[in-house]
Amino acid sequence: MKRKLLSTLLLGASLTAAAQSNKIEFTEYDLPNGLHVILHQDKTTPTVAVTMMYHVGSKNENADRTGFAHFFEHLMFEGSENVERGKYINMIQSAGGAVNANTSFDRTYYYQILPSNQLALGLWMEADRMRAAKIDQQGVETQRQVVKEEKKQRIDNQPYGSLLENTFATAFSVHPYRWVPIGSAQYIDRASLPEFMQFYKTFYVPNNATLTIAGDLDINQTKAWVDQYFSRIPKGTGTIPRPSVEEPAQIEEGRKVVFDNIQLPAVVQAFHTPAQGTDDSYAINMLTTLLAGGQSSRLNKALVDKQQKAVTVASIPMAMEDPGLFINLAVANMGVDVHDLERAMDAEIERVKNEPISDQEFQKLRNQLETEYINGISTLEGRTEKLASYHALYGNTNLINTELDKILAVTKEDLMRVAKKYLTKENRAVLHYLPKVAQNR
Repeated sequence: MKRKLLSTLLLGASLTAAAQSNKIEFTEYDLPNGLHVILHQDKTTPTVAVTMMYHVGSKNENADRTGFAHFFEHLMFEGSENVERGKYINMIQSAGGAVNANTSFDRTYYYQILPSNQLALGLWMEADRMRAAKIDQQGVETQRQVVKEEKKQRIDNQPYGSLLENTFATAFSVHPYRWVPIGSAQYIDRASLPEFMQFYKTFYVPNNATLTIAGDLDINQTKAWVDQYFSRIPKGTGTIPRPSVEEPAQIEEGRKVVFDNIQLPAVVQAFHTPAQGTDDSYAINMLTTLLAGGQSSRLNKALVDKQQKAVTVASIPMAMEDPGLFINLAVANMGVDVHDLERAMDAEIERVKNEPISDQEFQKLRNQLETEYINGISTLEGRTEKLASYHALYGNTNLINTELDKILAVTKEDLMRVAKKYLTKENRAVLHYLPKVAQNR
């Protein structure tokens, strides 16, 4: 046992030393139009990442027009003043690159991975759609169908597909986190072309964007290209809406039963938690790893292996720009009642609150999170997104070099404290997912 503990401690020490010796260097500055630029040189491979993060997500939408940010994730690939409709992706791929985008509650992120000799092309294309994306009736109608079909395939027709949608709608009453980024097909159908054009003019402007360029690049040449392609794009003139509403403190447990096209019932527990970047958010993140981070985690060993009440478990920290959620999920084994499963989940939460974690288990947690963090920034794509996120959502790009310290500053006592503070019944929403066949029983 002592030998195992010693090896665990040594692994943690070696990981920390490796992380501290590999500081990520970057240059950042603002253009006069408000565009924030981050440059990171890495000549390991002859590739570059060109990414644009717009500080707009589903929480910036109106309640009767949800899904706009996700809609624009698609619409921005329609083309621009100088790129023919439907040719954007083809141009990147023809240059040997790859391109994609994703949307969250807080931001929309576009990225290109290109051979380094195609950097100027990537910058020109990103600037062209920031300046003059093709927002017209044909593109809107095309993407209406694409987005609605995506929702059908990923959400409506998937077992447990509506889980996040129902969880956030139950947990939040006033904050715009109460709807998820996929949005509502009916609101996308109702929206008019002028509404889409106004959304573009409001949010897709230089002063609401972070351009991050990383990889095999020459800093001075890249700065010259950035100035050439982006500096003449006008700054947005309107106020960029940010939600000011705060979700009131929950004082009573919320509950909902969802009948779905599933075979096995499931239990979802969603606890309100603080915003990302706060000290408690790092403790909550470690707590999720303790409960469901791998085969030897608490919930997996207790509910899946020992009691055999669940076929799968998960703990998901949904830390966001505003206070978010900590989600516990378990899918019941055949014949297990959801109330029995919920009691078993509660028992493991009570253990965390009342039983001190051992030194060995705690060090294992630290090692897991340290490895996860180092792996996350080991790739060019991972570093680029981290740099953009730390500036746009945290206001501190250098977190890429210091956040690991915050993660490792969490103590065993912090785990018990945040469990007692946040994982309470009056601070949560509970959903029971049941098979449709049980609806009429």
